[in-house]
Amino acid sequence: MEIKTILITGASSGVGYQTALQLSQQGHQVIALARNTDLLEKLKAASAGKIIVCSHDLATLIFDAVLNTLKNNNIDHIDVLINNAGQLVNNNFEKITSSELIGAYNTNVFAPYLLIQALLPALKKSTYPHIINISSVGGIQGSVKFAGLSAYSSSKGALTILTECLAEEFKDQNIKVNCLALGAVNTEMLSKAFPGYNAPLSAAEMGNYVTWFAENGHQYFNGKIIPVALSTP
Repeated sequence: MEIKTILITGASSGVGYQTALQLSQQGHQVIALARNTDLLEKLKAASAGKIIVCSHDLATLIFDAVLNTLKNNNIDHIDVLINNAGQLVNNNFEKITSSELIGAYNTNVFAPYLLIQALLPALKKSTYPHIINISSVGGIQGSVKFAGLSAYSSSKGALTILTECLAEEFKDQNIKVNCLALGAVNTEMLSKAFPGYNAPLSAAEMGNYVTWFAENGHQYFNGKIIPVALSTP
């Protein structure tokens, strides 16, 4: 198996945490980004210190800290970028504030967009670069939609379209771009969106699939929006 250098956002909890940990256990060099320093340190400890952590709020849309982390650890290329970080807004449409809407789009759309721009030179140095955007089945046209999730689902929908656009734009540069639209997973975010709902998949189980996709997905897919769901609440 080829050892990869993999950067993943939103790695302090849920699917992101499990994916980062499992990728590290597979021997890959993992750079984990999240806002919560304490949770990142727990992730680092769980990996026996192998994971490189970077505490950073992606919603600032400034990525100097990310680039400095790579430089300080002598990392000059990225094989896989996993845009996993997400911000949930669960509120009735007429009550959603501009700050809630902007916050959701900053984290779910603008941050991945600008982070890809910032990391493009490092991705181009990889032999088989792969960008994986983590969306939601709620962000796919024709899927079941739920009241209160207009900001979240529409922002995740924008991420799916961005995936298709970048796959076309980067096809001559050998950069693969795909999107995993996740269904229900037992995470803190799901419990906020659907209190009391028990999903059929754990974060570790979904993390196992994302880990496989990070290792192998570039061989089979490009520009694809792939639903990964046993159920939709």
